[in-house]
Amino acid sequence: METESEPYVRLATLRQLHQVVAELNTARSLADTLQTVADGVITGLGYELAAVNLVRPDGDLVVAAVAGSAGAEALMAGRVGSRGSWDRRLNMAERWGGLCFIPHTEGWVLDDDDVPQWHAAGPEPRFPDEWHPRDRLFAPMYTAANGGGELLGVISVDKPRNGRRPGAWGQEALQMYAFQSAIAISNARLRANMQRALVRLEREQQALRASEESFRQAFEYAPSGMAIAEMGGDQHGRLHRTNDALCRLLGRPASAMRRYSFSDLVHPEDIGTLLRTSAEGGRAELRLARRDGTYVWVSLRNSVVADTADGPRFLLTHVEDIEERKRHELQLAHRASHDALTGLPNSAELRARLGARLCSRPPGSDADAYASAASAASVAAFQEAHGFGTDGPEVFDGYDAADGPERVPAGPYDHHVHVIAPSDGPEDDGAKGLAVLFCDLDGFKSINDRFGHHTGDAVLIEVARRLTNGVRDGDTVARLGGDEFVVLADGLGKADAQDLAVRLRNGIIPPIRVDGRGVRVGASFGIGWAACGMSAEEVLQSADQRMYVEKRSRSKASRRAG
Repeated sequence: METESEPYVRLATLRQLHQVVAELNTARSLADTLQTVADGVITGLGYELAAVNLVRPDGDLVVAAVAGSAGAEALMAGRVGSRGSWDRRLNMAERWGGLCFIPHTEGWVLDDDDVPQWHAAGPEPRFPDEWHPRDRLFAPMYTAANGGGELLGVISVDKPRNGRRPGAWGQEALQMYAFQSAIAISNARLRANMQRALVRLEREQQALRASEESFRQAFEYAPSGMAIAEMGGDQHGRLHRTNDALCRLLGRPASAMRRYSFSDLVHPEDIGTLLRTSAEGGRAELRLARRDGTYVWVSLRNSVVADTADGPRFLLTHVEDIEERKRHELQLAHRASHDALTGLPNSAELRARLGARLCSRPPGSDADAYASAASAASVAAFQEAHGFGTDGPEVFDGYDAADGPERVPAGPYDHHVHVIAPSDGPEDDGAKGLAVLFCDLDGFKSINDRFGHHTGDAVLIEVARRLTNGVRDGDTVARLGGDEFVVLADGLGKADAQDLAVRLRNGIIPPIRVDGRGVRVGASFGIGWAACGMSAEEVLQSADQRMYVEKRSRSKASRRAG
């Protein structure tokens, strides 16, 4: 099973990967893009040396960018390695998914070929996955996903900061980065071609026909979607022309596309994003509708095609398919916040959800009363200072005292809905609150010890399913670890929470069949209540303590029976 720290490490790696991938699209030129690719390996992926080898028109690969070492850059930058030597390296390497790895025990045969390289001698590894200075790791970049299309270039990396060969997580991160780098390099080349075409359209009036033909070819044969839309007039935003790549992406013929604008195709939840995207240099990530009714994630980038006589007339939009990247992002985010065995939210996600409902100020506290009085006083002072008498116009209800003469807590003008716990007395006062049910399985350890971890894991998966089926859609069922689960259920009174605990316990009791064998576990529940002024940890500790009180109050036999 995974350790509790792994989701945090993966989330940190994901954030770094997102940051360096975002920086790939900020470079203005192809040279800047190539250097940004090399720098991203150093800053985001944990290597000390990286080189980007770009395929030239003649097929050989030139070292276009180096990062991490001034000495390596001086030795390698601009040097060329033959395509045959590169093919030999890639073919003899071990395949790590889309990556190619050559260990130092085999790479000695490559020391004398013509591929530029930077390697130093070193001692033999002390443990199996220790990185050796002569180990070689390559990330090929292709014009299509999953190693399809033509070879665009190769990212070579060296000297992992942790001194180890990358594990599955590091390999996946490098592979995803190479995929995004290939897209960024292709787009940089495309943007350079488009900019040259636009400059020719503006500056070479006499060569207008040649410029239009150059633009047409770059537009029609672009590997990603392109569209030209009307600007101004009654037809503002209407698609005037689309290329084959965009038509294939959306599953619509070019004749049908001319009946739409992007606002007709965008997902309803993304219309605001589209409207906020500027015409000149604007970019946005949103969803567009396919012909079959599904939606695809795309990245839009706008520029204006100017007419020399009448000024700006057309909007040129580059549409990039980012569905695969979005899917990877969602998968990685889900794996970082959910338990790998049961699929339930993990401990970190539970604390995040619980903490989002809590604030540091208890409802009805002196600080709350002070904030309300101070806010009212500040509003009155603001009215007087601006000539508003008691009979004059009122300040609008959403006024925050922090915008007035004094900065004070927002008091009644904050929009936080306080979480209030029912009273601690034996009587049910009818109050509704956020119940926190701490569940610990009874008899699970004996099952795990007797039948093995396979049976234990199957029991945990089934218990997670039964708990999920026993709560409402808006409730949260999370796994803290081991055989401990937590349920968050809002809007319950004391009696409601007791009834829920009984139902969940009764749902767990029936035998669970694993490999033809029936096993049974019981469950002890402790009911705590979340309230503003408490931390998430305090809430969970309270429910945990009540669970142990409830567990000790019953005999071992009755606990096993539920």
